[in-house]
Amino acid sequence: MRVFRFFQALLLGVALAGSALAQSGRPIRMIVPLPAGTATDLAARVLGQQMSTVLGQPIVVDNKPGANGTIGVMEMVRSAPDGHTLLLGSQSPLATNVAMVKNLAYDPRKDFSPINGFGETMHVLMVKPGFPAKTMSEFVAYAKQRPGKVSVGSTTSSVQTQIATLNKLGSIDLLVVPYKGIPATITDVIGGSLDATLVDLANAMAQAKAGRLVPIAVTSIKRNPLVPDWPAVSETLPGFDFPSWVGLVGPAGMPKELVDKLNAAVAQALRHPDVAARLSTIGMTPMLMSAEQFKTVIAEETTKWIRLAREANIQPE
Repeated sequence: MRVFRFFQALLLGVALAGSALAQSGRPIRMIVPLPAGTATDLAARVLGQQMSTVLGQPIVVDNKPGANGTIGVMEMVRSAPDGHTLLLGSQSPLATNVAMVKNLAYDPRKDFSPINGFGETMHVLMVKPGFPAKTMSEFVAYAKQRPGKVSVGSTTSSVQTQIATLNKLGSIDLLVVPYKGIPATITDVIGGSLDATLVDLANAMAQAKAGRLVPIAVTSIKRNPLVPDWPAVSETLPGFDFPSWVGLVGPAGMPKELVDKLNAAVAQALRHPDVAARLSTIGMTPMLMSAEQFKTVIAEETTKWIRLAREANIQPE
């Protein structure tokens, strides 16, 4: 009887939290700390549309790009913890920035109310058709014979860290070439002035389908179900594990019953078949978990990137 009353009270609290949120008359603002058209922005629009249906409340996606995502994050962090301002962000603002951004104004382990994961993806190591290496083991062997000469495009500190880890695990010396964005690296690999690049999965699938680039391996520790024939780097270099993900957070101090309500809404949205189908078009698979599990993911990823940046001798900028 006591157990029944406990769960009855819990469900009532969640219902009241959702009711209070909906009856406020204000839409929920979902901040995206990246420009429109990015994978995270597209994911936010998929989530926002379905969550709005679940909650019976408007959700407005608000793009606030700049400063490695910190502009959007800080706007969310400074907002009231009432559920009306949330942020859908990638692992960069939600974890990696601690290792990569100098004098970061927030700590994702303390200043967020983690709500739920949403989508998981990864990068893909790609070369042009006709490149001498067709597999990861061939790529490593080719690079070993040409230390400091096999060029790989780097678009972010995260990608730079991945290349540094390839060098360490493969005992090779890849030449890192900085770029401002992935499209430019794709152009230069196709043109022959760059040997390889790390591309987001959505772009990788499009380039492979068109026959412009050839996938060598994905950067997650396991193969991705969207491209099951593409091997993982870890199959050749054990321990290499660089997934990318996006998740939903709110400002610190949100009531547990409100977090639970929003977590359930994300879970319901992710279980909708149209959402999974739309995520697959942007190279993402659903990443569903409890709020506590997502809190653990953020903490573990933050610690991981601090360690990786230190090992790669990458200084915050």
